[in-house]
Amino acid sequence: MKYGLIGKKLAHSYSKIIHELMGYPYDLIELEESELKEFFAAKDFDAINVTIPYKTDVMPYLHEISEKAQKIGSVNTIVKKSGGRLVGYNTDYDGFVYMLNRAGISVTGKKVLILGSGGTSKAALAVCNDLKAKEIIIISRSGENNYENIERHADADVIINTTPVGMYPHNGKSPVSLDIFTKLQGVVDVIYNPLKTELLLQAEEKGIKFTNGLPMLCAQAVYAADHFFEVCPEIRPKLTFSEKEPLEESIIKEIEKLCTNIIFIGMPGCGKSSIGKAVAEIAGREFYDTDAIVEEITGMSNQDFLHKYGEAAFREKEAKIAEEVGKKSGAVISTGGGIVKNPQNVKHLRQNGKLIFIDREIEKLSLVGRPLSKDLATLKQMYIERLPLYKAAADMILYNVGTVKSAARAIVEMLEY
Repeated sequence: MKYGLIGKKLAHSYSKIIHELMGYPYDLIELEESELKEFFAAKDFDAINVTIPYKTDVMPYLHEISEKAQKIGSVNTIVKKSGGRLVGYNTDYDGFVYMLNRAGISVTGKKVLILGSGGTSKAALAVCNDLKAKEIIIISRSGENNYENIERHADADVIINTTPVGMYPHNGKSPVSLDIFTKLQGVVDVIYNPLKTELLLQAEEKGIKFTNGLPMLCAQAVYAADHFFEVCPEIRPKLTFSEKEPLEESIIKEIEKLCTNIIFIGMPGCGKSSIGKAVAEIAGREFYDTDAIVEEITGMSNQDFLHKYGEAAFREKEAKIAEEVGKKSGAVISTGGGIVKNPQNVKHLRQNGKLIFIDREIEKLSLVGRPLSKDLATLKQMYIERLPLYKAAADMILYNVGTVKSAARAIVEMLEY
């Protein structure tokens, strides 16, 4: 049986992981628009999913389209049935509803802005209409309502981003600034890589309910699988997840676990690198050390670099590295002690990461090879200045009072790896 996903650029996609968690092989198939006709003429698949930018482009190649997909005006699931008939469905709709409910974001009676006008936008529009949103405004690059005059809708209650702005590898970009929206109650971004886009980081900072697109992605995949196997349900692979929660939820948690970076922050000499390496070994993950990367890039020790060029030049190098390592998924990352001094660094790290503050008694911090930790008095003053920054950035705190192995095991247990 051949299952897969077609789209233009799929390097960012988690769909293969999600579907293979459900027990069957699944391929990522990148196609140019000019290749669609030949692909559908060959029909060399049993069922496929469709993503950006082809959710409407595929419709002319289908023999039948479900009522829901017709109403929405886009297709994300295609099944080859007897006689080679291609039938299109839309599971984005139900996935979108699942995502909203999971986040506790209501659109009923609310003014909703939908950013973008593609296939996913159509599903979002259908959901908002059916859930009786008070007003729905589609924001596009041109037309009556666009990004140039979006201020006229500063009274929006909910914003839904269906554009790829901010998606990996172009992290850190946002289609809009939330500063002008004073009534916002919820922000939805259908992007799932990174887990927190710049748009969602803004929402988090403002204390607004938000969700990424991972719940929608996982839920629509489960519903798509129902269509994949509807002809022969007996051949659907048996699933091994917990019977105590919905399959959608089990998959969401599994993907979050696989994709979230484990990031260590804390004072110089607190054990970040040693603990990070141990955690990476236990969890079977790649390990990165931002201080080591700076040395690799500059070709000199950080101590020599700081002595020759000063701390400002060092922080500039460190910021570029934070931006790049923050894009990674499923890694273990140890950071320099002063990385939290730049709020932008913290944002870069938070987009895909869970930040763990390694705290340790000042008297036990190593001074060896620490160019900014000249003596105990300097170290104490540095700790006083940085402690509020560490605590504000941290998702978890570990007091390092034992061995490296015991600390690593404690972290793995806390994260349930």
